[in-house]
Amino acid sequence: MIDPAAMVDATTKFLQDHPNLMPLVMFGLAFGESLALISFLVPATVLMLAIGALVEASGLSLWPVWLAAVVGASLGDAVSYWLGYHYKDRAKTFWPLSRRPDLVARAEDFFTRFGVWGVAIGRFFGPLRAVVPLVAGILAMRHMPFQVANVGSAMVWSFAMLAPGAAATKLLGF
Repeated sequence: MIDPAAMVDATTKFLQDHPNLMPLVMFGLAFGESLALISFLVPATVLMLAIGALVEASGLSLWPVWLAAVVGASLGDAVSYWLGYHYKDRAKTFWPLSRRPDLVARAEDFFTRFGVWGVAIGRFFGPLRAVVPLVAGILAMRHMPFQVANVGSAMVWSFAMLAPGAAATKLLGF
């Protein structure tokens, strides 16, 4: 079983020792957090907030780390969309989604209700974050509107995940 607290501690310690790897780690975290089948295993939200603080504390620029998060999150959603588009309803039977049919049903309802806005808004709601793009693919949402919502929301979400930690570090003078 994965211990989220130990993962956060190990990752932040590693990044304190290797700050130049923050963009790469951020890419991986944002990708994993946005990928339908992996997102349930990675405590990325807490790590992203912590990395925002580490970026400021180490004197690095926030923008390369932010860009890495945008690309990772966008790619994770794009892969989730592709899995849904390619596998259709069979995607719902993949682990861990097969154990959470309620979550898939909620994502379907959410997407049906809000459409393209559901892709953008869904990124900001925990477990729906990685399932809505999969559902968009299953329901064959047109690719271009999906990608516009995907990338646009990834830009806002990534900043919202990194900025609080960076701002707190700056304000508190760490």
